Amino acid sequence: MTVSDVAIAVPVRTRVRRQWLRPERVKELSLVAVLVLAFVVFSLVVDDYFSPRFISRLLIAISITAVLAAAESIVIITRNIDLSIGAIVGVSAYLTSEYLSNHQGLPAPLAVTMAVAIGLLLGLVNGVFVAIAKVPSIIVTLGTLAIYRSLLVNHAGGKTIATGDLPQWLVDMPSSTLFTIGDYQVRTMFVMALVIVVVLQLVLLYTRAGRHLYAVGSNPEAARQAGLRSSRVQLLAFMVAGGLAGFAGFLYVARFGTINVTAGSGLELAAIAAAVVGGVSTLGGSGTVVGAFLGAVLIAVLDQSLVRVEQISEFWRDAILGALIVLAVLLDVALGRRLRARAREEIVSEAGREPGTSSSAIPQGAGRG
Repeated sequence: MTVSDVAIAVPVRTRVRRQWLRPERVKELSLVAVLVLAFVVFSLVVDDYFSPRFISRLLIAISITAVLAAAESIVIITRNIDLSIGAIVGVSAYLTSEYLSNHQGLPAPLAVTMAVAIGLLLGLVNGVFVAIAKVPSIIVTLGTLAIYRSLLVNHAGGKTIATGDLPQWLVDMPSSTLFTIGDYQVRTMFVMALVIVVVLQLVLLYTRAGRHLYAVGSNPEAARQAGLRSSRVQLLAFMVAGGLAGFAGFLYVARFGTINVTAGSGLELAAIAAAVVGGVSTLGGSGTVVGAFLGAVLIAVLDQSLVRVEQISEFWRDAILGALIVLAVLLDVALGRRLRARAREEIVSEAGREPGTSSSAIPQGAGRG
């Protein structure tokens, strides 16, 4: 058997097994297991834990974090980070709610378009500095976080948009139900976030744009030599993230109603945590939006559930949440390393068992990750 025969035969023989042992897949399955464990534990210590009211509140909380986690994942996959995403939510939420308070007859699609357009514009600013000016993303977005928030404070002048100033259709959105399962109501906001996650996942898996994002994040230099315009890909990633943050700003207005200059503060940390816990590598080129969604679900479950545990002081809830996130990341990294090592061993082992294959016929790169 020739070297090329081995290179073809090994993937065919081990294809199914290796698909299931991919780090991303196992990370997602491990998150599902952790979620099940969390639900079991909280159901034992919290009375009436699975009440329809709590589940509805949980779904609403997941919706905003999930959209932002998806947005952050797109940027992180390109080997960048966006620390300004919470500020973009705040600016989009405030400006949209301010306009709606003065134009209550504005149709919902136009209100959504306005919020997304504001986010796209602010994301474009980030992208220009990172992709065109070649300034590190952590520096750019740390700066724009302060700039966007300061501009909002200056524009608002201390004014708060109250729930009573908003159109009734927007106030009623958090209680809007798309369908019911028994006594449980599946909120429209959650379904909207879920649709966004599914669409983005399909884009990343099956489109050229998705492959370009992974290519640029995995090896920017190789991507450039292959003819990809890395700057254009990075610019697009920041614009998409900004647009999604703008949409999250719209959901933020719907959920909370009362909006001031602190809107969206801290959401960037939740988004980054959800993406990283969900298996999106901070080194770029790896991860899925579905994993980020599961990370958002885990964070929302912990956040909403710890509030109901009377034995835990409010001062310790954030510390416990942070510790659980760090633990999840450490376990995730250890699991990823183990799986990659196991995959390399299986490739070499399968190749060695092929009839007529000598050790010298095994490809030299078969054992490398």
